[in-house]
Amino acid sequence: MITINFPPPDFRISREQDKELIFDRYRKKYVRLTPEEWVRQNFLNYLVKTLSYPSSLIGIEKEIMLGELKKRFDIVIYNRRMEPWMLVECKEMNVPITQQTLEQVVRYHMVIPATYLVMTNGLHTFCCTYRPAEQRWVFLEEIPSF
Repeated sequence: MITINFPPPDFRISREQDKELIFDRYRKKYVRLTPEEWVRQNFLNYLVKTLSYPSSLIGIEKEIMLGELKKRFDIVIYNRRMEPWMLVECKEMNVPITQQTLEQVVRYHMVIPATYLVMTNGLHTFCCTYRPAEQRWVFLEEIPSF
């Protein structure tokens, strides 16, 4: 498991009727503030503010097709050649990161092959990469530097 020290939150939060909204500075719009969105926004801030990932190379909630099913992945980080480099799956804090979570991200990986897969619920974070020579996923001790 990787320990994440999130930067202090500096989010803009507003209310529209009975919904709380948070301004997503990466998508440049207000989105519904769900428990999963809270984790996503904090993790994005960590990537950009702490690890210095370029925000221009981040994609959020893009739709993909898994067979005939439409799915949305949470975050993809592209390398400078605009190739998928890291996929991130966010869960709300009370949802544990399990083997099922890894299987979900690996399915996304079949459509969007990325070097690294990250799973986080804000409390627990795991990062892995596939080692072809060993034919297995290997868990890392830290989030890779960009």
